[in-house]
Amino acid sequence: MRSRGTALVVQNGPNGGPGRWAGWLAEGGIDVDVVRADTGQALPDRLEHEALIVLGGGYLPDDDSRAPWLARTRTLMGQALERDVPVFGICLGGQMLAHVAGGEVKGEHGEPEFGSTVLTLLPPAAEDPLFGGLPERPTAVENHVDAIVRLPAGARPLARSERCPHQAFRLGRSAWGVQFHPEADPEQIAHWPVERLSRHGVDRDELLRAARRADPAAAPVWREVALRFARLVRERPAPAAG
Repeated sequence: MRSRGTALVVQNGPNGGPGRWAGWLAEGGIDVDVVRADTGQALPDRLEHEALIVLGGGYLPDDDSRAPWLARTRTLMGQALERDVPVFGICLGGQMLAHVAGGEVKGEHGEPEFGSTVLTLLPPAAEDPLFGGLPERPTAVENHVDAIVRLPAGARPLARSERCPHQAFRLGRSAWGVQFHPEADPEQIAHWPVERLSRHGVDRDELLRAARRADPAAAPVWREVALRFARLVRERPAPAAG
């Protein structure tokens, strides 16, 4: 097992950082190398890190005209899948994982989800390295209007919600995509644009209060997932020299 490792973290927006996952991963022996791609920071041509984490953002996975860095991010994700480098995709990142592997994502599809939301774990989650043994109905913060409409071939569905059938899935041995935000502290909701929420008939203050109430139970669940991911990264065999 490696003493420590480093995950490349792709940030796609000003309020979309790794949040609590940075500390939880560090606790598990994984440091984060955060690239603010949305500000022009350059992504590497080749993935040399021990893991890849792609965060959320207000784009579709192939929205290259508005977010030109997404093309390189997809390339890095493809490299990770090819080499079995551990991947965790969150919101946009989860949609990108589905897209890169042959699934389908649609913009403004279905009913949007905002704030603390109840998830339901599906039967395959019981044997999953990250989701196995978690509470059957955990809560997590949601903030999406786009959605995965078809999982890639071979994907194992892990969780759903009342409004969204594809909340979490795994590809192969070490790639996970989630629609929700396991990294999000409830206080991040205070920075969400009121205008956007109002268009969907949602009150930001009520979302914040509800997320604060749910967090004492939710945070330990997603901390455990982060620690399990960190352990998986550290246990992955180092590549052969040369």
